[in-house]
Amino acid sequence: MPAPGCGRFAPSVTGEAHPGTLLSALLAWLDARSRGDRFLLRLEDVDHTRNRPRFARQLEEDLLWLGLDWDEKWVQSDQRPRHEEALDLLEGLGLLYPCCCSRSDRAAAARRAPDGGWAYDNRCRGRPLPPGGWREASEAVRLALPDRPVSLTDEGGMDLSQHPARDMGDPILVRRDGVLAYQLVVVVDDAAGGVTRVVRGRDIAPSTATQVVLQGLLELPRPSYRHHLLLLEPRGDKLAKLHGSVPARALRARYRPDELCGILAFAAGLQPDAAPLTPGALLPQFRWDRVASGDRVVTWTGDELRL
Repeated sequence: MPAPGCGRFAPSVTGEAHPGTLLSALLAWLDARSRGDRFLLRLEDVDHTRNRPRFARQLEEDLLWLGLDWDEKWVQSDQRPRHEEALDLLEGLGLLYPCCCSRSDRAAAARRAPDGGWAYDNRCRGRPLPPGGWREASEAVRLALPDRPVSLTDEGGMDLSQHPARDMGDPILVRRDGVLAYQLVVVVDDAAGGVTRVVRGRDIAPSTATQVVLQGLLELPRPSYRHHLLLLEPRGDKLAKLHGSVPARALRARYRPDELCGILAFAAGLQPDAAPLTPGALLPQFRWDRVASGDRVVTWTGDELRL
């Protein structure tokens, strides 16, 4: 028999969990458990300017309360030596350079990236790193991406093809304040953790092509990808910590775990109504062709979620 695969849920711990966080965790858990795969919880905490230990502790409690478990837990900052090894390898390939451009510089170029942000025009390419390499850079450090397109489709049929160097621009791998960037650490950590399947919200889909290029440069395996629906605020934005979405603690005060699970399952199209049920009860009939493809608007009235 083939060796079991590994799925993961990898939330940032920069704020409290909200309905979108819990839906993503539920779908990633259902995917892994329905396949008999390992399930890894990875707490993404490398951004020391925004992370708080209480958010990590609360997130674990929220997941367990909902009925989700995991086989192993990783704390991303513990993997710093691996991240630095990857940066050393990329520096050895001559692919890193310092960048002095600000967000306003990118906005002035007035070219939107596939993720809705401002694309970077790679104007600092060719600038040399300081004699001590990326560790001594006082500016952000970027990766010079190969000048070629990536043809890519995720498991659900979403076209992820891009020319990353043009469409997104060279990504920052080390921020000006020394924080290691998402694009690097997620690729290194997925490989180190043996992750074979990545289930995540479609808001992150535009990053996939850049991550695939990084995997190739670092000679790391490529997991399969699936991007799922999002829960949206009434104004159309994704539910997010920064937008004041209802925190999990408010949901826990209002609902029993099976009640909230039923609401999330209904939002995802896994059942015709919001009848209470547990994650385990969803497992026998879980298939991705039953999961809704369209995003859902969610409203918190102060005492209930409305879909």
